[in-house]
Amino acid sequence: MAKKLTRNTDTPVVILCGGLGTRLAEETETKPKPLVEIGGRPILWHIMRSYAHYGYRNFILCLGYKGQQIRDYFLNYQYHERDLQITLGAAPRVELLGEAPGNGADWSITLADTGDAAMTGARVKRIEKYIKSDHFLLTYGDGLADVDLAKLVAFHHQHGGIGTVTGVRPPSRFGELVVEKGVVKNFSEKPESGRGKDSKLAGSINGGFFMFSRKFFSYLSADDDCVLERQPLEKLSRDRQLMMYSHDGFWQCMDTMRDVSLLRQLWAANRAPWKK
Repeated sequence: MAKKLTRNTDTPVVILCGGLGTRLAEETETKPKPLVEIGGRPILWHIMRSYAHYGYRNFILCLGYKGQQIRDYFLNYQYHERDLQITLGAAPRVELLGEAPGNGADWSITLADTGDAAMTGARVKRIEKYIKSDHFLLTYGDGLADVDLAKLVAFHHQHGGIGTVTGVRPPSRFGELVVEKGVVKNFSEKPESGRGKDSKLAGSINGGFFMFSRKFFSYLSADDDCVLERQPLEKLSRDRQLMMYSHDGFWQCMDTMRDVSLLRQLWAANRAPWKK
């Protein structure tokens, strides 16, 4: 019998924010990818808001490329969200007007410099010292979905393995998951041969919403070239310690300007499935 889950809202959410975002050069030449705006706010804000909706408000951001801009955004968060009155002169003063913003007012955010050149696995390993709980959530700073995070967390605790990956079924450019009875038998990142860009994969792909126990850190290395989606997750699947939570709802990454336009259109039309 599966044990009853008591949701721990202190469980941290680790968000990978350090990539170059080269396929979004129109935007990322001047800013980090997580700060690309959807509806006037960074996609990172939308991701964090989705987790906060389920009670997860303790965030660890793995910074890299242009990470200072993400620091500045949160250091000045109140100034972004509220009206201001500025008094100039010999003793300049800034007064915040109106009520504090409802979104983000109670978030705890750790901003961790994980290096400009580090790959995803190295970034996660380098924030191990900030993980005090037995489990942590992990996602990328460039994807939105309407994943039921409460069900994802319950599934993770029920199966008792080290890791959970959310499986989704969009077009082919991502890592295919070979699954048998919920157990990930093979983690194959970004298969390419024999598949056109509009074809569908036979199986599910890595949707980027993970949950891990602390034991996963032993699979990672702090070396710059440690890629989360390669050796660590491949080995975890070979050890039969990676389970898949299936998500059949909305999922959209933000890899190209076409993706950005789609997300902006959904938000503008008030049809954003990730909006809580």
